[in-house]
Amino acid sequence: MDQIKIGNFISENRKKQNLTQEQLAEQLNISKNAVSKWERGLNLPDVSIMQDLCEILGITLNELFVGEKINDDEYKQVADKNLLKALDNSSFTLKEKIMFYKKKWRKEHISKFIIGFVIWFVICIALKLQNVEHYLIGAVSGILTTLFYAVCNNQMMIYVENHVYKKTEKKD
Repeated sequence: MDQIKIGNFISENRKKQNLTQEQLAEQLNISKNAVSKWERGLNLPDVSIMQDLCEILGITLNELFVGEKINDDEYKQVADKNLLKALDNSSFTLKEKIMFYKKKWRKEHISKFIIGFVIWFVICIALKLQNVEHYLIGAVSGILTTLFYAVCNNQMMIYVENHVYKKTEKKD
């Protein structure tokens, strides 16, 4: 893939839609610096937002991959070439994708873990100040920790499933 050609194509179609880099970034929930890097050919959009990007710009994924509009006559041929390129370049196994999105979720939600630890610590101190027996403090903190872990793990797995097993809807 020619990143510079794709970047110019993104820029051209963004301008046709009368969008600024900032407006496009806002619609995709990313930074405007990311859009700038695409348009300068330094990076490509993340796979997870390519479909949304194409919808906003009014282009197809195949057109995005080749960096130009595709005539109906040559569409099938270009689509087949793009599919083969994608398969050749795809080195992620399902297990690797799952691990990638788990790590991404943890980075995005580190504040939950910090807040959870602070709350756990405050509860332990409050129980200690109330002269609660040590075994009760351990039991309460163990139950809270297990509950917090279960909720966070469930949220993480929902996030992973939504990204790894993302189903593309057919548009008629």
